[in-house]
Amino acid sequence: MNFLVIKCGGSVVEKLPDRFYENIADIQKSGKWLPVIVHGGGPLISSFLNKLNIETSFRHGLRVTTEEVLDAAEIVLSGLVNKQIVRKLSMAKGKAFGMSGADGHLLTAVPVDDSGNLGFVGKIGGVKSEWLIQIIKEGYIPVISPISLDAKGQRYNINADAAASAIAQALKAHLCFISDIPGIWIEEDGKKKVLNKVTQQEVVDMIAEKKIAGGMIPKVQAAIESLLEGVPEVVILNGFDDKSLLDYTNNGRAGTKIILEGEAAHV
Repeated sequence: MNFLVIKCGGSVVEKLPDRFYENIADIQKSGKWLPVIVHGGGPLISSFLNKLNIETSFRHGLRVTTEEVLDAAEIVLSGLVNKQIVRKLSMAKGKAFGMSGADGHLLTAVPVDDSGNLGFVGKIGGVKSEWLIQIIKEGYIPVISPISLDAKGQRYNINADAAASAIAQALKAHLCFISDIPGIWIEEDGKKKVLNKVTQQEVVDMIAEKKIAGGMIPKVQAAIESLLEGVPEVVILNGFDDKSLLDYTNNGRAGTKIILEGEAAHV
C-alpha cells in the first residue's frame, strides 16, 4: 500500500483553499495513494491562550506546556482544528475520520525533557499503525491531532512535524509537508529559485548559512530524521497551489524533495 502522510501546519491550515481538500479526496478515490493527515495549530493555540489570559512562554522554540496550557491545546487541536479539517474533507466529498494521538493510544508519548523545564511537551515513543491501516481499509482518511498520552495516561503536547514523521516511519509512507511557499528556495542573480531537491548535507549547510530559517528548520530536520528511519521520500509543497499536490502524486515533480546523500545519484 502506498501511504502518503500529509502534514498541515497551524500557520496554513486555516487558510488552505477548498481545492486543497478536493485534491486529497480525489487522491484517495484514485486508489493510487492512501492519504493520512497530521495537523498542527500553534498560532490558534496562542490566540486562544491570549483570550483566556493564560500566560505562555517558549524555550528553544518549544512552548512550555502546563496542564492549563494543555487544556487549551487539546481544545484547539483535537476540537476546533481537527473537526474543521474533517468537515472540509466531507464537503469535498471525502470520507474523513478525526482523532487525536490519545484516542486508543494511537500515539504513545514520552517527555522531551526529563528535567520538567518544558512541562508536558512530548515526543513520540510508539505508533499503533494497525489502527490507522484498519481505518484506511474502511475507506476513511485519518485526520490526526498530535495530542498524545504516555503509558500512565498523562497528556503531552507533541510537535506536529515530529508526529507526522513518526507516523510516516511506522507506515513507511511518503511524507509531505504542506507550506505556503513552493519549497526551499535560494537567491540566484537577485531572483528566487525553488530547489527541486536538496541533500541532508546541503540542508545542514543552508541552516548554518541562515538560508533556511524560522519554521522551515523543524520541517527539514523532521524530514532528515524520517529518511534516516526508513521513510522513502519527503517533499515540501505549496498547499495554495491548485496543482502541486496532484502533480506530486501523479509524477513526483513538485516542490522540494529532501534526500540522503547516497540517494542523490538515483534521483
